[in-house]
Formats: sequence, C-alpha cells, structure tokens
Amino acid sequence: MSTAKTGSDHEAHHARVGPRALLALAGFRRLLFTRFSAQWGDGLFQAGLAGAVLFNPEREADPLAIAAGFTALLLPYSIIGPFAGALLDRWDRRRVLVAANVLRGALIVTSALSVAVGASGTTLFTLALVVIGVSRFINSGLSASLPHVVPVRNLVEANALATTLGAVIAVLGAGCAVGLRAIFGDDNLGSGTTTAVACLGSAGSAWFAIRFARGALGPDEVNEPSQTAVAVARGLYDGGRAAVKTPTVLAAFVALLAHRMAFGVALLLTVLLIRFRFDAGLGGLGQVAGLFGAGILLAGLVTARIVAAIGRRRALAGGLLLGAVAVVGFGLPLTMPTTLAAALVISFAGQVVKLCVDAAVQRDIGDDLRGRVFALYDTLFNVAQVVSIALAALVVAPDGASPLLVLGAGACYLVGVGGFALVSRGHA
Repeated sequence: MSTAKTGSDHEAHHARVGPRALLALAGFRRLLFTRFSAQWGDGLFQAGLAGAVLFNPEREADPLAIAAGFTALLLPYSIIGPFAGALLDRWDRRRVLVAANVLRGALIVTSALSVAVGASGTTLFTLALVVIGVSRFINSGLSASLPHVVPVRNLVEANALATTLGAVIAVLGAGCAVGLRAIFGDDNLGSGTTTAVACLGSAGSAWFAIRFARGALGPDEVNEPSQTAVAVARGLYDGGRAAVKTPTVLAAFVALLAHRMAFGVALLLTVLLIRFRFDAGLGGLGQVAGLFGAGILLAGLVTARIVAAIGRRRALAGGLLLGAVAVVGFGLPLTMPTTLAAALVISFAGQVVKLCVDAAVQRDIGDDLRGRVFALYDTLFNVAQVVSIALAALVVAPDGASPLLVLGAGACYLVGVGGFALVSRGHA
C-alpha cells in the first residue's frame, strides 16, 4: 500500500516548482485535459438546466422548487458515492473514466431531449440526479488518480492548479450556456438545445482518458474482498474509518463541513435575491458565477504560498474566518454590489479550505483507500449542503431578504473554526 507522510504543516518544507514544471509532466497534462473537458461540460449542463428551471418563462420557480433543483445537482453522488469509491480502488481508473464519460454523454442527451419537450420538473430532476451523480464519480476518479502523475512532494501545488483551473473551466462552461441561450432562445426547445451541447465535454474527456495506458492511474494494489458486491458495500465503512484514523483528514473534514453548510444557505439566498429582489435574470447569475470563478482562480494562485508560509492548519482556519466575515459583512446589506462582492470573497475562502482538505486526503491517505475517502468526502459535504439549503428554503423570505439566515451562515463558519481547532488539538 502506498502511504504518505502525515502532518498538517509539512508542506512548507517542500519547494514549489511552478506551473510550467508541472505542465511539463505528460501524465499530469493529459489528466488536466481530461478534467477540463469534463468540467466544461459540467458547467454548461448545470447552467443550462438552471436556466431551463429557474429562468424559463414557460416554467415557474419558488424557494422550494429552487431547493429541489439544488438537491438534484448535489444529492446523487451523496447516495452512491461511498459505494462507487470502492470501485475506484478496485477497478482500473482509466477504464472507469472512459466508461463513465460515455455514459454521462448519453444521459446528457436524454436530459436535453426531456427539457426540449417540456418534461415535468420531477422528470428533469431525476435525470439530473443521474447525470450529476456520474459527474461526481468522474471527479473523484480524477482526484484519486492525481498522485500517479505527479511526485508526492508536489501534490499540494498540482492539486491547487488542477482544481482551480478546472473550476474556472466549469465557470466558462456556464458562461457558454448563457451565450448559447441567447442564440437558441430561453424557451423549452432553446434550453434543451443548449443543454445538449454539454455532451461534447463528456466526449472530449473520454478521448483524453483513453490515451492513458492501462493501470497508469491506479490503483496500485487492491485491498478488497473478491466479491465486487461486498467491496462496494464496504466503501462507506472503509472510507469513514480511514478518515477518522487520520487526524489531519478528520479535522479538515470538520472544517469543510461547516463551510458547505454555510455556503448552501448563501447560495439559496443569492439565487432568490437575483431572481426576485434584484430582477437581474440569468445575466445577474452569470455575474455571480464570473466572480465566483475569479475567487477560485485567485485561491489557486495563492493557496500554495499561504500554506508554505503559515502551514495548512492556519491557512484552513483563516479561510473559515474570512468566510464568516464575508458572508455577514457583504450579505447583510442585501444589495446587488455587495452580493457580487460576497461571491468573490466567499468563493476564495471556500476554495482555500477545499484545497487544504484535498491536500490532506491526497498526502495522508494510502492509494488503496484514497478513492473511497474522496467518495466519502463528496458524500458528506453534498449532504450537508443539501440539508442546509432545504432547511433554509422552509423559512427564507420569498425574495431572499432574510438577515437572520445570513447571520446563521456566519455562525456556521465560526462553529467550523471551533470544531477544527478542537479536533486538531485533541489529536496533537
């Protein structure tokens, strides 16, 4: 079993090599293109679906309908993730990435046809559950494969580059959806046509993935029962046990859990404010997405330097504190400019937290368990975000003007800081 040196602050002792040196690695470069194609398609599909449900004059939207839409985007992998993670640690990840992308492309076309013919919200949400579930599975496979294409000493920097650029590419995909809607129209047929274009991302991702040699992405060893069904059933248990037994990962999970719950509330409020209070339409949501992408890009540029300067633990806690300040300071005025500012700062803070958590899993979890831990990672935090959105939808004002929910989101961040400190101190 491949293992990694543990400890929250040891990254500071490794020199950064820079993006140019990382991109010179053929395997890393190919994995990046696999990720970029997949995430461009993800961004376009999700934005196309959001436009079809939230900003389509032929359909109505309210807080509960919006919450149901977010559930469709976030819940699927929360259900299948722990079990799929066992497959990532059992099956050739290269083969899994190819097959999953082909399946996702077919499902995207099916979803697009359903949008075009005016299928019910239940039908669309069910299809979205499956499409996004496959997408999450692909993302976990890409994350689990990263240590096979870069040296372990460069994982923090490589993960920051891959995750950040991938998120920016997803935002660009969402921007393409906005542009395509302007061409094809915002009715059911136009929305369906826009959504269908996302299948090109799946095709490109499968093409790049198939160029890897068999076994090149792991797993190196298989620590599983011979029966696949038993291996799948053990996914949740094994991932949870590995996370709990690794102090740096457990503490990081506590922090990210708090961020995702706070972010879920902020996300629902933002969509409602743009849709009903500011009347900014899909263009306003595009502005938020653009600033969100800018925050992610900025975090990718500076997180490795922050970790090198102050260590992963302080960087992670600082991200949570910045999130608390941003959500309250920019959220309470309830204006479009401050909402845009909140999108920029909260996305930056959240991405710093996420990159630190990714690094903890990639460095401190062995290769034979890494896929399951990443799958559990997605599951826990998507469930947390879905629950926070659902609970907020029950009490939020119809136009999103709910100061108490803003304060509640800030409190989530502060609870996360306290929980992270307690778990870290308890294992020190």
